[in-house]
Amino acid sequence: MFNTKHYFYLIKVQYLGYRFHGWQKQPKLKTIHLMIDRTLNYILQGAAFKTLGSGRTDAMVSAEEAAFQLFLNAPIVDLDAFLDLFNYNLPQDIRGLAIKKITDPKFNIIQSSKVKEYIYLFTHGQKQHPFCAPIMTTILDQLDIALMQEGAKLFEGTHNFKSYCYKATNHGVYQRTLLSCTLERNQMYKASFFPEHSYVLRVRGKGFMRNQIRIMMGILLELGRGNTDLEYIKHSLSTESKEKLSCIAPASGLILHKIDFE
Repeated sequence: MFNTKHYFYLIKVQYLGYRFHGWQKQPKLKTIHLMIDRTLNYILQGAAFKTLGSGRTDAMVSAEEAAFQLFLNAPIVDLDAFLDLFNYNLPQDIRGLAIKKITDPKFNIIQSSKVKEYIYLFTHGQKQHPFCAPIMTTILDQLDIALMQEGAKLFEGTHNFKSYCYKATNHGVYQRTLLSCTLERNQMYKASFFPEHSYVLRVRGKGFMRNQIRIMMGILLELGRGNTDLEYIKHSLSTESKEKLSCIAPASGLILHKIDFE
């Protein structure tokens, strides 16, 4: 497919995931990767190319900043013009943010060290405007936010996160480190139809497992409802834990907020 001379580019994008079945291509389903490749095939006029995402997002999960690597046989002459053309042809719920040439031939977007920050946006207490649904989860129960803030801090540091991995096996690497995990008032997203008070769980780390943050959010919601306590969360993170948590928060509140390559 490619000649001996390859050209590599790092492209950052953002997208609203509400109508997509996640990032990864799947038969007969509309995904982010599918729409990006369709757009590139059109603007490159059938020239050979390959794209490789920095990771996967689940169905209905959005991204403020995601990234993929573009492989080409010929160089892009004008990066700004290419990004403009890319955006002109993308669907309105996907946008290219930036493009840069990769000069290190050993760079691999999957294997390269990176820090990701995810947020989970939610509100509680009453039914909200339907327009909130694509990016905000509404919990109708009253929640103890202060207690949930205490619970969020328990996830910081190095722990056994096996209980927070969907369908964990005995062969995975579950000892993971979270650089930070906080629950705070939402100051990031505003809209006339948003409730007066909403909240974000902010999580930063180098590697996340399948549904990890949604399960973390799920157990925090159970904590806020009074259905569990801080000691249970502490135990679930211990090496002795055999818990299999099934409380997965809805996907649409989860947003990949930022990705930094080291």
